[in-house]
Amino acid sequence: METVNPFWNEPPRVELLQWLARGDLKQRLLQAVRLWVWLHFLYGEAGIKLNLPENFTYPEWRDAFFTTTHTKEEEIPPLHDPKCRCAKTVAAWLFGSDFNLTQSKWKGELGKPEVREKERSFEQSLREHHLLPDNLKELLHDTRLFGLTRRSLYGDLQVLIEIGWLKRQGNRYYRVSKYPPTPSSIQKTDSRLVAYNLDFLTQPDLAAIADNLSVRLNGQQRFFIHLEYVIPPDSIDRVEEWQAQLRELWQKEVIPPILLTYESAVWQTTLSVVVYPICIYYYQRGPYLCGFGEIPQDESGKLDFRNYRLDRIQNSLPLSWEDSQVPVALKRRYQRNTLPTPDDIQLAIAEVWGFDYYQPAQLLLLRFDREWDNRYIRNTMRHATFARVAYQEVERLIRQNLKGEQQQKILNIWRKRSPQDAYYQAQYRQGDPNVMQRLRAWRPNVEILLPVELREQATREVEQEWKNYEE
Repeated sequence: METVNPFWNEPPRVELLQWLARGDLKQRLLQAVRLWVWLHFLYGEAGIKLNLPENFTYPEWRDAFFTTTHTKEEEIPPLHDPKCRCAKTVAAWLFGSDFNLTQSKWKGELGKPEVREKERSFEQSLREHHLLPDNLKELLHDTRLFGLTRRSLYGDLQVLIEIGWLKRQGNRYYRVSKYPPTPSSIQKTDSRLVAYNLDFLTQPDLAAIADNLSVRLNGQQRFFIHLEYVIPPDSIDRVEEWQAQLRELWQKEVIPPILLTYESAVWQTTLSVVVYPICIYYYQRGPYLCGFGEIPQDESGKLDFRNYRLDRIQNSLPLSWEDSQVPVALKRRYQRNTLPTPDDIQLAIAEVWGFDYYQPAQLLLLRFDREWDNRYIRNTMRHATFARVAYQEVERLIRQNLKGEQQQKILNIWRKRSPQDAYYQAQYRQGDPNVMQRLRAWRPNVEILLPVELREQATREVEQEWKNYEE
């Protein structure tokens, strides 16, 4: 890696925006431009006046970036102050000579020849690369680039982590000391931008390896990925069928809801639910359809996310949004243009450990013996929230999360353990089977201290294991 230059000052070249988009720039133009602005304020001269510490929380960034009247709630910020950066349009960010221009001052520059030339050049570059959105004028002049909810801006931070521009520990974000490498797969060929999209690989370092070694070297393949894949061979055709059908749906201008007939491993029966299909996600052992809609075996009418393993889908029937089988609440989400996106799922998975991202978050407190920690846990990445806890902090976490007899019981257990042991905490999805499998794989070298319910479940499982081996 190259050492970081004193200031990052890259112009908004289409090639750079394409890389930041991690996919179709036509669809992700606004986020790509926003990430470009983020980088100027994190590493460029624009950040000097921001007075942001080297490591920061989202609220610290929000208070430094926006004016004091900017909303601190989850809502989309209204036009509350022309000097607030949430008021500036996309064009003001792209073509303004000064990032600190207020929106009112920018409007006075719109007619300048150099500004018009910048916009023409940008539009022409998009056209040459066949990336010109149909509504470019509207995007540039009517859209406030940072007029977004907290969740959306938080999602930008997650993208910057994924592409190597930030690191995260707990709720704090850290600037990197070196630039991440620009993928060598981005290149120009015959005046068209060619980009091999590796954003589906959610681990940035794995994407970089694939980017560099996916082609044969001197006629030999030098990079392989072996995944745990539990889909039986006789179901492969079915999985391919659902992938093809979903691909066709996702290419439509209006993505329809679908009626799924699903063989549920949890309920041990076949269920029918109406869901809005969001994306396919490979997690641990197989590909899953992430859907939003009816909850299996729930008659309350509540909507939520659920995962459906592709080989267990028995049938998938696209429906019209006017179909009477579509829940009223789901129709309203469609009409209000508030249906969830793949980014919502990525963000939820990044926030809490586990693939059941629709389950509530809970504190996980673990103890490892020193030797096991030195060999297998320390300096490994399990999840962004998985972090080492000092011995002195364990008591505070127990007192903070337990009361009464339970608190005293766990404290007494902890005091009997060696101070030389290693402790870790994480936020995990309650009941998530993937986290449970990881904890089982660590036995007998891990002890669950919190939550108590999970500790008791592990106790029952260990007792059952012991019975299996009794002679």
